[in-house]
Order: sequence, then structure tokens, then C-alpha cells
Amino acid sequence: MSDKKMSKVKLLRLYDILRNETDEEHPMTTKQLCDRLDSEGICCDRRTLKDDIGQLREAGYEIMDTKIGYINAYYFEDRPFSVAELKILIDAVQAASFITDKKSEALIDKIADLGGYHRAEVLKGNMVDFNARKHSNESILINVDHINEAILKNRKISFQYYDLDENHNARFRKNRKKYVENPVTLVYNEDNYYLICYSDKYKDTVNYRVDRMYAITVLDTVRSKDTESLYDTVQDYTRQSFKMYDGDVEDVTLEFDSTLLGPIYDKFGEDTEIHRMLGKKLRTTVTVQVSPPFWGWLFQFDNRIMIVEPKNVLEEYKEKARRATDLG
Repeated sequence: MSDKKMSKVKLLRLYDILRNETDEEHPMTTKQLCDRLDSEGICCDRRTLKDDIGQLREAGYEIMDTKIGYINAYYFEDRPFSVAELKILIDAVQAASFITDKKSEALIDKIADLGGYHRAEVLKGNMVDFNARKHSNESILINVDHINEAILKNRKISFQYYDLDENHNARFRKNRKKYVENPVTLVYNEDNYYLICYSDKYKDTVNYRVDRMYAITVLDTVRSKDTESLYDTVQDYTRQSFKMYDGDVEDVTLEFDSTLLGPIYDKFGEDTEIHRMLGKKLRTTVTVQVSPPFWGWLFQFDNRIMIVEPKNVLEEYKEKARRATDLG
């Protein structure tokens, strides 16, 4: 190997060692770095090491120097993420049920490695068991990749769609006939990952769980022009949806006890407008998709929350309450 190539290899290995194995709490001395390079057959001495670190700094890498006693030492400071940020990302992956155990483990390793060897050990050794009910579709990342490709290329996709039976086996809908849809965007909602599409058949929005999609193909067919009109309404749509069930969209006024202010903010957002009534009662008007998950969310609070209007939703609420107490 020529001296020029060896010099490039030396800089790359020096960068890798500093990035992966050092931080503010774990600097490496000049001797340690030279010995490490020498053990890999890369000639290094104190003088050339100082020059090499200077070149890395000139290239924009933040390599800091410090002292261990009277000895010079160096560590890599230029991290794209802080430990706290990496911890949040790792917890999010671990808690996400749509990412399988196998994929979660691989992603967590990659995220932890962004902090370097020593921080990776701390991060992976400080993980909390969220007891997430992980899904089984190992193709989830491939599905996401194909969907993103289709959206970027403005193309339709085809896929098969399935449910799980009581034995955990896939049962494909429509006798495995492929769906053809216009992908709009991916949405994380209520612990699942969904694809929002525009349906040419229904002339409306439809949703699919990404972990239930199989054999996704990016087609050559350009997406329907009506797909573009959905982009401006996606944010409002996701706020209205409860677990992506179908249902009429309504502006519903709720009157609730002040002790439920936290759950109201958690469900509808901290920018929800709240009005104080007499006593401890509060009111808000929110846009929801009236569906089984909405009723389930509402009934968990018993008589501490009630629907004020519109009348049709109030009557449906009363009827469901009557059926819930009708033992006959």
C-alpha cells in the first residue's frame, strides 16, 4: 500500500476509534492511540498523531484535548444526539408495538451506537421493559420503505391485506386479491402505524395498518390528482380519528369535571380551548370521529363527563348507556 493510501487509512481508523470509543469521560492518551493503530499495522508516533488530529479538526470534526495527569489525551465531542435524545429514541422504539422484537433490537443497537461505545453500554443497560405487545410482521421496515418510495415518486401501490385468526395465522382479505391505492402519508396513532390513502373506489380517505400489509409493490401508475387535496387536511383528520375507525365527523361539546382536564388535554391536545362553567364544571368543543373507540373513551369516565351537543350524538350516547345497563 502506498504511503498516500496508508495515510488515508490511518485518518479513517483514527476517526473511527475516537468517534466510537472516546467521550468526555473516556479520553484516550497519545500512547493509547498510537499503540492501538500500531496493533492494526498502521505506523504511528506522537508527532504524526498530533498532525493527524489537526487534519481531522481542519475537516470539521470536533476533537477535544485534555490531560490525564500530565499526559495529553483526546476525545470525540461532535455527537449528533445527546444521551437524553438517544434515550428518548430508544424508549420510543422499545415501546412501539408495530416494530417486532427482532427489528427493535437491531434499531436500538444502531441508535445506541450513535453515542459511542461507552454511552451505548449505559443506554442499553438502562432500558425499561414497557411490556409492549409486539407485532409479528418482520416486513414492517420494508413496507415503510416501499410506501415512502411510492409517495416520493407520486405512484400508486398494490398490496395484499390480512387479519390474524385465533391461531395467529394470517387470513387474507378478498381471497388474496390485491388492493390498489393512492398513498398519502404514514401516521402513528394509538400504538399502531397506519397508511392513509385516497380511495378511487370510495372517493374518500381509507386507512390500512402497515403491519397488516403484505407484498407491497410500487406501480408505474401515477396517483390520482384527488390525492393532493388530502395533504392539507391530514392533520385535522388524524386529530378527529380514534384508532382510525370509520365514523361521522362531528363537533362535539363536552361538559366535564375539572379532574378530567388532564385526560382532555392528553386526548385532544394542550391547545384545546376550555371554558369554565359554574362550580367545578368545564366545557370544550372538539372535533371527533364518532366511532366505537370514541364511545369507549367516553364511558370510562362514568358520570364525570357528558355530551351537551349536538343532539343526534347526545341521543346516541343515551341509547348506548341504556343498552349497557339493559340486562334483558
